[in-house]
Amino acid sequence: MKIAFVGKGGSGKTTLSSLFIRHLAADRAPVVAVDADINQHLGAALGLDEEETSALPAMGAQLPLIKNYLRGSNPRITSAETMIKTTPPGEGSRLLRIGEDNPVYDACARPVELDGGAVRLMVTGPFTESDLGVACYHSKVGAVELCLNHLVDGPGEYVVVDMTAGSDSFASGMFTRFDMTFLVAEPTRKGVSVYRQYKEYARDFGVCLKVVGNKVQGPDDVDFLREEVGEDLLVTFGHSGWVRAMEKGRPPRFGLLEEHNHQALRTLRETADGSYGLRDWQRYTRQMVHFHLKNAESWGNAKTGADLAAQVDPAFVLDERWATSPQPA
Repeated sequence: MKIAFVGKGGSGKTTLSSLFIRHLAADRAPVVAVDADINQHLGAALGLDEEETSALPAMGAQLPLIKNYLRGSNPRITSAETMIKTTPPGEGSRLLRIGEDNPVYDACARPVELDGGAVRLMVTGPFTESDLGVACYHSKVGAVELCLNHLVDGPGEYVVVDMTAGSDSFASGMFTRFDMTFLVAEPTRKGVSVYRQYKEYARDFGVCLKVVGNKVQGPDDVDFLREEVGEDLLVTFGHSGWVRAMEKGRPPRFGLLEEHNHQALRTLRETADGSYGLRDWQRYTRQMVHFHLKNAESWGNAKTGADLAAQVDPAFVLDERWATSPQPA
């Protein structure tokens, strides 16, 4: 299952995504966690210290390796240089599986031990001062989008992505790459403003969207959120002494998280798992192609000097049957 956590800056989406990742790890579920936010905090939220966090390899820096691996023997992709963030897979492409070992994970993922289990953590890399004026953060996040486009995952497997704040993910088609999107909202007018943007943008693409209320202090906050987002409100999180201790770098055992927050995490997982039955791989592939053609026309063809529409394999549909097919040499 591919799951995104989104929300405005400061809403607590990184904290809640880290709690959800811990919840999955405690059940020994296979998890790939991805920090795709412009502010890289997921590693710290999962318990890494500053030195460990700074040592994480940046996916953006490994983009040539990622492209060379994923294109495989696909004859429609003549070189890694002609691949862009939206390039879809086709016959001969190499695909990513959650639990396998491959050169992309070797270069970009690092294991994070959590009490109860372990996850693979991947990060886009921070947007540094040297990038200003010469780079766009979406070029770094493009490595994540390319990997999602080539991912085949099944039930009981999870990719959890802490997305960039606000509505920045709509700069590409990455917002359509998920089975479930959890939008973290505080009970304030600003807190629900991103929800309205997401709801509007996602309406035509079949995006499964649920709101997770955070920093909720009482029934009045719940009532406010319910009035603003209606039945999209799934669950709420309140004050947590466990989270406060975690933010100080002294997290107790995860089992000591407050029971009402454990129950909220169980609800998130049940909802994510329930979206599996709504999967439509043909629609997923069509959307992938749609955004690739759009990006090719607007900037990709000019940047690469190639007709990127020719990369589309009209007979190819990404689905789970590829998970058991042998990879091209």
